Amino acid sequence: QVQLVESGGGLVQPGGSLRLSCAASGITFSIGSVGWYRQAPGKARELIARMANDGSTYYTDSLRGRFTISRDNAKNTVYLQINKLKPEDTAVYYCNARAPNIYDYSGQGTQVTVSS
Repeated sequence: QVQLVESGGGLVQPGGSLRLSCAASGITFSIGSVGWYRQAPGKARELIARMANDGSTYYTDSLRGRFTISRDNAKNTVYLQINKLKPEDTAVYYCNARAPNIYDYSGQGTQVTVSS
């Protein structure tokens, strides 16, 4: 059974930081790319960042700088470090693991709320 389980979300004050985690099971994690997306209320899901199996990264230009994606293949886990959080970062954050023609899975999401 394939599972991607996000954790680390919560309520944080503006300017704070969070580290989201996504633990995968049931897939050969290391062969695929991983990514983080988010969806704010009333908005479409947007890509934050992806990391290929060789460690190369892609960030959406408008979000570059405060977000850092990383992965630990030994733990089948992908992380998202978010710094200097803003109220507009409030959203449900989803992880994704994808290996073309092999698998493409996303987690159920973790809520991040930025508010004072």
